[in-house]
Amino acid sequence: MTLQWTAVAFFLYAEIVVNLILCIPFISAQRWRLVFSWRIWSWLSPYWNKCFFAMIMALVVLFIDALREVQKYSGPEPMQDAKVNPNLYDHVHMKLFRAQRNLYICGFSLFLWLIMRRVVTLLNQVAVTLDNNAGLQAQMDGAFKTTKQHKEDNQMLKQALLEVEKSMSTAKEHQRQEADKLTAQLKAAEDAVKQANADNEAMRRQAKGLAQEYDRLLREHNQLQNLQSHEDKKDQ
Repeated sequence: MTLQWTAVAFFLYAEIVVNLILCIPFISAQRWRLVFSWRIWSWLSPYWNKCFFAMIMALVVLFIDALREVQKYSGPEPMQDAKVNPNLYDHVHMKLFRAQRNLYICGFSLFLWLIMRRVVTLLNQVAVTLDNNAGLQAQMDGAFKTTKQHKEDNQMLKQALLEVEKSMSTAKEHQRQEADKLTAQLKAAEDAVKQANADNEAMRRQAKGLAQEYDRLLREHNQLQNLQSHEDKKDQ
C-alpha cells in the first residue's frame, strides 16, 4: 500500500473511532456542547471549513483515481492479456483487488467524513434544543405556579366576596329590622302625638267651658252683690 492510501486508511480508522465516540449513549449532547465550546475549537474554527472542504476535495480526487484504477484493471484488454500469461493474470487480479480496496477505503472515508460533520452539527442542535426545552420547561413551571397562585388568590377573593355578601345581607337584614322597629316606634309616637293632641283639644274645650261657666258665675255673683247692696240701702 502506497503512502497516500496508508494515510487514507489511517484517516478512515480515525473517523470510525471518532464516530463511535460521538455515538456513545451515556455522553449527553450538553457535554459534547461543552467540549465543542472549548477555546481551542474557537481558535480552530476559522480554519475548520477550509480544512473540511480541502479534505473532501482530496478524498474525491483519490476516489476518482481509485475508480479509474478499478475500471483500468477490470476492462477487457488486461483480462485478455492475463489469459495468455498466468503470472500476468494473478498480477492483474492483485492490481484489481488493490484498486477496489482503495476505492472502498476512499469511499467510506468520504462518507464518514460527511457523517462526522453531520453528527457534530446534530449534537450541537440537540444540545441547543435541550437547553431551550429546559428554559421553556422552567417558564412553563413558573407560569403554572403563577396560574396556581392566581387560582388560589381568586378562590380567596371569592370566599372573601361571599363573606362580604353574607355580612352585607346580615347587615341589611339587621338594618331592615331596625328600620321596621323604628317605623313601628315612629307610628306609635305619631299615634301618641295624635292622642295627645286630641287630649289637648278636649282639655282646651273643657277649659273654655269652665272659663265660660266661671264668667257666668262671676256675673251672677256680681248681680247678687248688687241686689244685696240695693236692699241694704232700702232698709236704711
